[in-house]
Amino acid sequence: MTDKILLEEQDILNAALAGDYSSSKSLITKLDHYLLSDDRELLREFFMRLHPADSAQVLELFTAEKACALIKFLDIEDQARIFNYLPANFEAQMAQILGRKELAKIVSAMSHDERADLFNRLSPDQQEEILPALAQAEREDIRKLASYPEDTAGSVMTSDYCALQPDITAREAIDKLRREAPDKETIYQSFVIDSQRKLLGVVSLRELLVASPGVKVKDIMNTQPIFGRAEDESEDIADIMAKYDLMALPIINGNDKLVGIVTFDDVHDIIEEEATEDFHKMGSISGHGESITGINFLQVSPWLLIQKRLPWLLALVFVNLLSGAGIAFFEDTIQAVVALVFFLPLLIASGGNAGAQSATLMVRAIATGDVQTKDWVRLLGREVGIAMFLGVGMALAVSFIGVFRAGPEVAVVVALTMMAVVLFGSLVGCLLPFLLTKFNLDPATASAPLITSIADVGGILIYFSIATWLLGIHSSM
Repeated sequence: MTDKILLEEQDILNAALAGDYSSSKSLITKLDHYLLSDDRELLREFFMRLHPADSAQVLELFTAEKACALIKFLDIEDQARIFNYLPANFEAQMAQILGRKELAKIVSAMSHDERADLFNRLSPDQQEEILPALAQAEREDIRKLASYPEDTAGSVMTSDYCALQPDITAREAIDKLRREAPDKETIYQSFVIDSQRKLLGVVSLRELLVASPGVKVKDIMNTQPIFGRAEDESEDIADIMAKYDLMALPIINGNDKLVGIVTFDDVHDIIEEEATEDFHKMGSISGHGESITGINFLQVSPWLLIQKRLPWLLALVFVNLLSGAGIAFFEDTIQAVVALVFFLPLLIASGGNAGAQSATLMVRAIATGDVQTKDWVRLLGREVGIAMFLGVGMALAVSFIGVFRAGPEVAVVVALTMMAVVLFGSLVGCLLPFLLTKFNLDPATASAPLITSIADVGGILIYFSIATWLLGIHSSM
């Protein structure tokens, strides 16, 4: 391959990876040409120049069938590294297309935790087909890691860690790490266990390197290591690692035996997935069935997006019917002072916006552990003060419009309502995440659309109640 061709391809590739549509089309055309001409060397050289993450992104430009055809030109080890970076949905599609022997080779070359994840994504028939093609040790490792419930530490951990005995010397420990390094997830932290595999301590590579060669591991290890349990929620494990700035966290089972570790790259995936789920919930995008987390948004089918969005929208339609009922109840008030309608959108939107702001702050604080459920009283008092200040400021702003548009009496109604709806919306936004947490529900479910809908109903009732009272309007209903 000439330098000119390399340079041209690199320019196209860089633009395609950055999301440029025309460059992506050009790259697809070029790789299709290589594939049709059976130019194995060009295809192999193209992918060998890329990081596995970039190779995975290139494969996503194609159908799963075409991606399988492209990846077959690479060594099994390179295929396994690329598989580790593929989105879960696309990886499962490719696994269904590959033959049993080819898939088994890739699975054998994958890291322990990644192949367990892939195994869980396969259909029961595929799982039964692939297991006999694996070595005994690999079968047992997959069965063990795949047996843990989803979203637990056991489901994301790897059994590929460095274990040391307490009575060996620092020199012997370093020699052991040197031999095992090529096959281990990380060697920066080693975990000290006894003959029953119970966790005794942890020692870093730095500590081994600076220690005297003859000193024993048990004399330099940290005897109070931070650890997690296999049944702990994966999100809690991510919080622990973030809090203590750990590169790897040992995971023990009910018998306090070391069964695996969770590494920083696993935590990154967990945090990204949880953040995506929270954003979806806060946008009222959820529901049963297939998840859209971990799928490239461009590849999500319109029908799946409809399934995720429609249930919440239908539920909110019926919530908003209460707004219509509130308006119908105060028909006499509206007929008496038609100018009140002018301020209705402004007032109810202000309550919803204040509630959405408050809910966003509370959900974030709960998610990061800054606040606990027990703090709700303290935060409620603070939110009341903040909401009153905000409400007064917004009331002063709209009162001038009220005087100009409908006179001083309506201006007073609008100003008082503004203070009340901002306070109401803020309190709903503040308290709802705590209420959901109390009932073991995700506080992120306190979405902006939900808060806004509640604030709309409350805002209408507050507005017309104040108007009816202050303006002395008698309802005939």
